[in-house]
Amino acid sequence: MQNIIEQFKNAMLDNFINPPETVIGDGQLHRFKIEGKLNGAYVLHTDGRAAGYFEDFKQGIKIRWKLAGDFKPLTDAEKKAFAIERQRQSEQRKIEEKTRHDNATQKAAHIWNKATPAINHPYLIKKAVQPYTTRIYKGALVVPLYAENSELVSLQFIADDGSKRMMKGGKAQGSCCYIGNVTKITHDSIILICEGWATGASLYETTGYVTVVAFSSGNLTAVAGHIRKQYPDNEIIVCGDNDESGVGQQAAINAALAINGSYVVPPDIGDFNDYSLSLQVVSDDSE
Repeated sequence: MQNIIEQFKNAMLDNFINPPETVIGDGQLHRFKIEGKLNGAYVLHTDGRAAGYFEDFKQGIKIRWKLAGDFKPLTDAEKKAFAIERQRQSEQRKIEEKTRHDNATQKAAHIWNKATPAINHPYLIKKAVQPYTTRIYKGALVVPLYAENSELVSLQFIADDGSKRMMKGGKAQGSCCYIGNVTKITHDSIILICEGWATGASLYETTGYVTVVAFSSGNLTAVAGHIRKQYPDNEIIVCGDNDESGVGQQAAINAALAINGSYVVPPDIGDFNDYSLSLQVVSDDSE
C-alpha cells in the first residue's frame, strides 16, 4: 500500500502538483488544497491493479494514473483486510470531520456575533459594491457561509488587499451565501449562482435577482443542487467565471446541466465583477 501511495504522489509531483500529506486509497473523491486553495482532487482505487486520477482545477490539469511495474493480484484474505481497513478509515474520517465542523460552527457564531456591520472597507471600494451580507472583524471583511439548513457554519475573511481565507475546519462544500432577500422569491423569480462574493454583489446590483455565492468553481454543482431542491420550478442561471484555463466555464456548464438550469459567462477573461468594473471605466471615459 505504501508503494502505491508513493507512486501516486510522485505522479502528482511529475505533473507540477504538490500532493496532500495524506492520500487515501478508498476509491472515493477527495479534495485537497493547492497553494492554500481547495483546487485539487483525486481518486485512488487499490482493488486489483491500483489506478485513479488527480487534477488541479485552476491549472486545468487532469491526469489518469495506474500502478507501474509487476502486479500481483490480492488474495481473498488481503482483499478482506483492505476492505475492513478502508471502512475503519472512512468511519474515523467522518468522526474527525464532524468534530472539526462542529468546532468551526461554534467559532463562526462567536466571531459573527462580535463582528460589526460593514459600512465601508478597502475591498468594497476596490470592487465598487455595497456591503450587503458582510461584517467587519479585526479589520477584515467577513462573509458568512450557510449550510443547506440555513445554519451559519463558516466564515470567509477578506483583507484590505483582497486576499481571502476560509475559517479553518469550516464546512465549505455545499455551503453558500445569499445576496438579496430570499423571502421575496416567488415561483417566477430568477435565481443566480456564482463563485465569488464580489461577483455576486455585482450581479445582484445589476439584475436585482437574488444571487447565491458558492465561493469556488468546485462548489457550484453542490450549491446548485440544494438551491434546485428549495426552488424546483424557478429559473436558475449559473454565472461562471471566464478563466483562461476554461475551469470556470466548465464548472458552470456542469452545474447548470446537473439542475436543468442555464449558464452564462462574461465575454472577457475574468468574472462578472471584473466585467462590471470594465463597463464603468468605459462609461467614465465616454463622458
